[in-house]
Amino acid sequence: MAIVTAPTKACAVNPLKMSQPIGGAYAFMGLRAAMPLLHGSQGCTSFGLTLFVRHFKEAVPLQTTAMSEVATVLGGYENLEQAILNIYNRAKPKIIGVCSTGVTETNGDDVDAYLKLIRSKHPQLAKLPLVYVSTPDFKGAFQDGWEKAVARIVEVLVDGPNANRLRDPSRVNVLPGCHLTPGDIDELRVILEDFGLCPSFLPDVAGSLDGHIPDEFTPTTIGGIGVGEIASMGRAAWTIAIGAQMQRAAEVMQAKTGVPFRVFERMCGLRPNDEFMAFLSEISGRPIPLKYRRQRSQLADAMLDAHFHIGGRKLAIGAEPDLLFDLSGMLHDMGAQVTVAVTTTQSEVIERIKTKKVLIGDLEDLEGLAKRKHCDLLITHSHGRQAAARLKVPFHRAGFPMFDRLGAGHQVSVGYRGTRNLIFEIANLVMAHREENDRPTPDTWRTAPGLPQRSDHGRSTGSAERTIA
Repeated sequence: MAIVTAPTKACAVNPLKMSQPIGGAYAFMGLRAAMPLLHGSQGCTSFGLTLFVRHFKEAVPLQTTAMSEVATVLGGYENLEQAILNIYNRAKPKIIGVCSTGVTETNGDDVDAYLKLIRSKHPQLAKLPLVYVSTPDFKGAFQDGWEKAVARIVEVLVDGPNANRLRDPSRVNVLPGCHLTPGDIDELRVILEDFGLCPSFLPDVAGSLDGHIPDEFTPTTIGGIGVGEIASMGRAAWTIAIGAQMQRAAEVMQAKTGVPFRVFERMCGLRPNDEFMAFLSEISGRPIPLKYRRQRSQLADAMLDAHFHIGGRKLAIGAEPDLLFDLSGMLHDMGAQVTVAVTTTQSEVIERIKTKKVLIGDLEDLEGLAKRKHCDLLITHSHGRQAAARLKVPFHRAGFPMFDRLGAGHQVSVGYRGTRNLIFEIANLVMAHREENDRPTPDTWRTAPGLPQRSDHGRSTGSAERTIA
């Protein structure tokens, strides 16, 4: 069991975590024709919007109540009312998701009461879902905001059990954690459909942030799960929660609808996918398709090929708890040593990471510990690239944001195929770094045995009549 320690310094020098409001807004982006709304200052929203646009390279819908200093002191009711009316009249969304920020949380705005008053004053909003989630950015992290938003969506939008409690045995609810990319969700969708199941993903960022070009511009999200489909999730036979962060939402779903659930804390690696396939076979009543038996064999072969390059390596990983737990578990299975583990917020899974100590810290902590422990590989999001360059170690980008590479939304690390590709990618990074370091330089050429040496006049002192450049 890992020892979890909290930071003792006064501030984050090089932040690793993203804030709760951004995580909550990201969850609402997985809903069709939705408009996430941050109840706070313009700066809070513009910062988050910049991260999303740089990560996905797409137009991202995100609005703000534009709280000023005076509005913050006096209360944000008027700003929230005007923002909702403007969004309703101009964007015509099917749902508005409201996330609080540190500014309004510190002031103590009663947003639930505000929304009731706004509905009573404006009858045209009677049928528009307004979902509010408390996400103060002075505590918690990106994963916490996503977790709270999904649980709140289930609580507000999912209908209770119908009178006859009829369920469709082929329908399955899937609650993916924020560490899954749109590519991961698409991969899981294909797997579930190959077992004859009909999955409903909540949220479904694969529908809205997978990089496709819509036929026409829309100011809201361009895909994802619809409000009507969310309402009918109580008719499913099972709920599959992926990541420990989704335990709460799955429990809310079960309490409200009676649908049983199963949590899969990891989806990267051989054993976690074996368990997942066995579960799908059980609930579908179908044997595991031959294609996945072949993919499993390919993964086993990839692990055999790559363990020569990954096994024994000292790793430094900085990520959200569920992503840290998933990646470190897979790499530990490959024989790597997770020497440094830094995360962003408290979670029950971090105590079970295969390492001695997990620090809730920042990128400065990650870099300092990696240097002290002589780590061979650094894994974190794109803000860790300077640390990797200073440490002169290979760098694998994982998590959010990933703004200095293309295709962040299409990366796949779940399932047999996704795990196989991730293993190859990390092993190739290690191999390329070793080849780069072993490549002869002009200085090594001059001193290499058997090579002619340069004289003071720039001419070789050996038999060769050329200058060693």
